[in-house]
Amino acid sequence: MESQKIRNIAIIAHVDHGKTTLVDKMLLAGHLFRDNEKTGELILDNNELERERGITILAKNVSIQYRDYKINIIDTPGHADFGGEVERVLNMADGVLLLVDAFEGPMPQTRFVLQKALQMNLKPILVINKVDKLNCRPDEVQEAVFDLMCNLNATDDQLDFQTIYGSAKNGWMSKDWRKPTQDITPLLDAIIQYIPAPPYLEGTPQLLITSLDYSSYVGRIAVGRVHRGTLREGADVTLAKKDGTMLKRRIKELRTFTGMGHTKAAEVHSGDICAILGLDDFEIGDTVCDALSPEPLKPIDVDEPTMSMVFTINDSPFFGQDGKYVTSRHIHERLERELDKNLALRVEREENSDLWHVYGRGVLHLSVLIETMRREGYELQVGQPQVIIKEIDGTKCEPIEAMTVVAPEEVSGKVIEIASQRKGELKSMEKINDRIQLEFMIPARGIIGLRNHLLTISAGEAIMTHRFAEYQPWKGDIEKRVNGSLIAMESGTAYAYALDKLQDRGRFFINPQDEVYAGQVVGENAKEGDIVINVTKSKKLTNMRSKSADDKATLPPPIIFTLEEALEYIKDDEYVEVTPKHLRLRKIILDETERKRANIAAQARRESMAQQN
Repeated sequence: MESQKIRNIAIIAHVDHGKTTLVDKMLLAGHLFRDNEKTGELILDNNELERERGITILAKNVSIQYRDYKINIIDTPGHADFGGEVERVLNMADGVLLLVDAFEGPMPQTRFVLQKALQMNLKPILVINKVDKLNCRPDEVQEAVFDLMCNLNATDDQLDFQTIYGSAKNGWMSKDWRKPTQDITPLLDAIIQYIPAPPYLEGTPQLLITSLDYSSYVGRIAVGRVHRGTLREGADVTLAKKDGTMLKRRIKELRTFTGMGHTKAAEVHSGDICAILGLDDFEIGDTVCDALSPEPLKPIDVDEPTMSMVFTINDSPFFGQDGKYVTSRHIHERLERELDKNLALRVEREENSDLWHVYGRGVLHLSVLIETMRREGYELQVGQPQVIIKEIDGTKCEPIEAMTVVAPEEVSGKVIEIASQRKGELKSMEKINDRIQLEFMIPARGIIGLRNHLLTISAGEAIMTHRFAEYQPWKGDIEKRVNGSLIAMESGTAYAYALDKLQDRGRFFINPQDEVYAGQVVGENAKEGDIVINVTKSKKLTNMRSKSADDKATLPPPIIFTLEEALEYIKDDEYVEVTPKHLRLRKIILDETERKRANIAAQARRESMAQQN
């Protein structure tokens, strides 16, 4: 069958190991030339956020024609927080390219996706990239990958993998890293030779919807791989929903992937990946099957969320100044739309209130959603990330993460100390060149705010990665941020004069001339406990002159938080106010008197619970 001239491959790689660059070079090798060579732009990471952060968030499909074979390439996210994307796309693949850096070797996030691929019995090809780097160690990295696959219980067939070396940036691949070639054809030849062709299954059509596209012209487009039989344009089909309901639908149009775009197709056979237009109310995990005798496929299993966050409307005194969408209806509709394509997300709305509990895979997963919303013109407020607690066999359990920290040798002691304060257990310690690689098992709540700490003690050199491992019994209380907040007493303009006089109180998050409101967190107290301060006090002019009176205020630069840093920094009685132009920290209760009353009531509740226990 013609469909056997198809290869479906997913690409697995850690952040910044060159995956997107490699796919671009493969597109060029398939003569799908673009002007990207002139501009140096990456074709695949076309989302603004992906380009800024240098990470892949959304899985994408492209295909190239090489010799007379069609190679469907599925780009996967490398970060464990986007595992919902990973599990979906691996369903469409028959093999994987495992791309690793010739110096760094396999990293923790690579392990997460590789484990999923091996469990699904996909055949790997190892690609060791960046062999043109100084002090690279391709042979050691190859051994490290073999050991990793053994640890992940790979089969004998999977362990018998082909290794290709090269430099995606310089556009060459070879079976021997000491012998550079002119292009990347050795890799394409290896894909055709070692990745199995998708099996051609006769029978009634079946397609599991594993991804979706959106077009403003035609609406939502279902994407998946034809598991069995042939789908035809204009055919009547059954849409089998995950909950068991069967809906009659008609395929308006079929498209296959060609290069970066779609090509119209009259029919698509078993083994190929296609997009279907005309199925309006589908969800990811539904099956497109025969109109008369529908046989649904098993829906996709996705790991459960491990972290939750409160989303609410922006009710600060500055609401509506920056954003276009500020009402609860806007936010609710936007979160509902996100559920259509973000498989690892859950949303629950509190009855008769403007509060939503949003559940996701981690702080990064949720912060990317918040950042996307603010760029679209939304204003909202979000609370402190909370881990999801489960009761297993009558025991209170919490999510545990496998965390890896690579840091300079001289700070390794401090890293271990900080991690153990947060209930982390050191599992292994290994020296790699002039760095120490430390592996911990640590509660997910212990990771919140840890990155800032590690960057501070290592002067920005520590690299921290983590992934969900399992649920374990509750590890006890973890010491949170002890420094209190500096809170603005009244609304107005912050003056350098006032900030200068208050420098001994702590560090500030605002610049002189910034507008502030009562209840806004404007800095971090140098000691425990919150302090209310007046940053809007201006210098009163007198008719007396003296040298000291005219001295200019010299202020250190304020701390400017990124969204993730702000989410990890706030306490449980604080919100991050997110608008298209500003990130502000604030107390949930803005009025000082009401805040004191609420604190007294909370303290009384805690004491009564302690007495009952």
